[in-house]
Amino acid sequence: MGPGGAADTLLSGACVLFTLGMFSTGLSDLKHMQMTRSVDSVQFLPFLTTDINNLSWLSYGVLKGDGTLIVVNAIGAVLQTLYILVYLHFSPQKAKVIRTKSTQCLSFSLTIATLLTSSSWSLYGFRLKDPYIMVPNLPGILTSFIRLWLFWKYPQKQDRNYQLLQT
Repeated sequence: MGPGGAADTLLSGACVLFTLGMFSTGLSDLKHMQMTRSVDSVQFLPFLTTDINNLSWLSYGVLKGDGTLIVVNAIGAVLQTLYILVYLHFSPQKAKVIRTKSTQCLSFSLTIATLLTSSSWSLYGFRLKDPYIMVPNLPGILTSFIRLWLFWKYPQKQDRNYQLLQT
């Protein structure tokens, strides 16, 4: 059976069904956040990374003109964005770094690692003239520079929970 045949249609449908099922698993977290009015035991990072992933694949689907990729990732992006907005609404620590003027909750080593990794992949994609490698890594570079700016603006303070020794 050639491309576009019944097997491709069936496979496309299965991909959409299973992927939408996976995206909808966040609905239980959404319900939990609304019922408890808190984000206890709900992780933010999976929502964010999945949303970025959906937006990247949505862009690829638009470039290819692939309806399956467009539909599933548009729905996924909407759901993940909804989860993020609800999470931020119920999160007690909104803009903690700016509010406390401290970067104690940020990892400097992770920031540098993200910057180096995202930059190297973007350069690799640029060398290969492959935007599908280059573009998805640009947000990592941008967020790393934002975190570096936060480290500059609000330097980490030394732990003051120790007593000075008398000499």
